[in-house]
Amino acid sequence: MNYQGDRTTGFASPAGDNIEGTIDLMSAALDLRQPSRYPVRVEGDALLGRSIRHGDILVVDSAVAPRAGVVVVASVGDELRVCELTQRAGEWWLRSSSPQASSIQVDDDTDVAIWAVATGLVRTDV
Repeated sequence: MNYQGDRTTGFASPAGDNIEGTIDLMSAALDLRQPSRYPVRVEGDALLGRSIRHGDILVVDSAVAPRAGVVVVASVGDELRVCELTQRAGEWWLRSSSPQASSIQVDDDTDVAIWAVATGLVRTDV
């Protein structure tokens, strides 16, 4: 038998108004049945400043429009990268949180394409 705090006898608890429903991660954040959503495993520690670690799994969505401040999967030349998309002085840049890595400008002169926006994170090691 499962206890459900909203199904009690006697005086109703005032805390009953704050009972949350169950969390369904499959439909809320990790629904991979959508054709535009897929998992990407992170390699390297370029985004430690965003608390994204080596081995984490990002759930990315190619149907989400990129905007400043989001983490994106981008192709830079023939290499895929997970970076933060930033905007400075009206120009778009890909940036990692690593101080050694330089930012890459996203414009018509560079071979850069934004593929997807990160919408969720799964960490297998805690």
